[in-house]
Amino acid sequence: MGIWKQFAEYLYIKKRDPNAPKTFSLKMMHGINRLSLIMFVIAIIIMIIKLISKAGK
Repeated sequence: MGIWKQFAEYLYIKKRDPNAPKTFSLKMMHGINRLSLIMFVIAIIIMIIKLISKAGK
């Protein structure tokens, strides 16, 4: 599975594979990965906003 496809699935952009195994531990792992990915994207956005606002002064 490609990394971009996995990102799209984590961010609910693309539907998951219906044939993929669905165990509890796998669901938890994907949930934690999704949360960390979303937090990372938010942090990058905040850093970009701070950089732009600092450059404008």
